Amino acid sequence: MLVEETDSGFRPIRLRSLREHVHEELRQAIISGRLKSGARLNERQLAADLGTSTSPLKEALRQLEAEGLVRTEPRRGSFVTFSQRQAEEMMLARAALESIIARQAARHGSVDAFDLLRSVIGKMLAAVESGDVEELIRMNEQFHDAIHDASGCEYLRRLQNTQRTYDHAARVTVLSHEDVRRTSFLEHEAIMKAIVTRDEDAAERLMRQHIMDAGKTHIELVF
Repeated sequence: MLVEETDSGFRPIRLRSLREHVHEELRQAIISGRLKSGARLNERQLAADLGTSTSPLKEALRQLEAEGLVRTEPRRGSFVTFSQRQAEEMMLARAALESIIARQAARHGSVDAFDLLRSVIGKMLAAVESGDVEELIRMNEQFHDAIHDASGCEYLRRLQNTQRTYDHAARVTVLSHEDVRRTSFLEHEAIMKAIVTRDEDAAERLMRQHIMDAGKTHIELVF
């Protein structure tokens, strides 16, 4: 798959599901702050930047509106609505859910689940040391997924899945900074140690603090 960036920073779409990838590009641009809160979205210009027609763009905008990132007004067009207040709410929601899931992982996780967490941490360290940001983001998400699996929480995981679209875009923004990558790794390592030693209180506390710190960093970078 060959993807080139345009001067605007968007990547022209050359993939099978246009709507999904247009949606992902716009969502990343909004959550990273490239498209600011209150900005009017010029559909023709965005379509040109993304190398697609306006049809999948309109579909993507409808999905973004359902997610609360865009507002469409009759005869006026679509506007970005993602704000600092919304980012704070997302951070608080994720911190609450992830911290409880981490507690449950420490309580219910199996030996195999703990071995997987240790393995992911090892790969995460290698990515930090090599400066491979894409791999680090992938391992970061695998780490949280492994905690979710270890917890056995079905209901809480379903709630958390509604946050995934925000989580990924925020990670891309936050982990682009080397000092943040190293700090984030140490936080993940501490969470892993708390979980595999079944220290439920520490697992919950460390996860909550980690999510709050990452969320605050994202807000500082974007707003």
